[in-house]
Amino acid sequence: MSHRFREQTKKSERFKIMIVKKDKLKKTAAWQRKEGKNKTGGLNAKGRASAKAEGMNLKPPTKVKGNKRRKSFCARMSGMKKKLTSAKTANDPNSRINKALRAWAC
Repeated sequence: MSHRFREQTKKSERFKIMIVKKDKLKKTAAWQRKEGKNKTGGLNAKGRASAKAEGMNLKPPTKVKGNKRRKSFCARMSGMKKKLTSAKTANDPNSRINKALRAWAC
């Protein structure tokens, strides 16, 4: 067997191993992927189910002005919008952060 043939065989074996490893990779939860997110912001049924399966206790957004959860969420997300997003994202009405702020009436 020539040196070149052995080298090609090793490469094909490595490629086969890579494919097997890729197939065995665990997918992330649906709430972290696009298929678990709602187009209007938040999570869809599949996303909520996967989050609940991971032990999360999700509560729906509230629009009541005196609610402490709402006040805390609005303060946290408004700060994120100012410091962690680009001007393009901050001004885009369809960005996830703006959809979340609308859902909470911030």
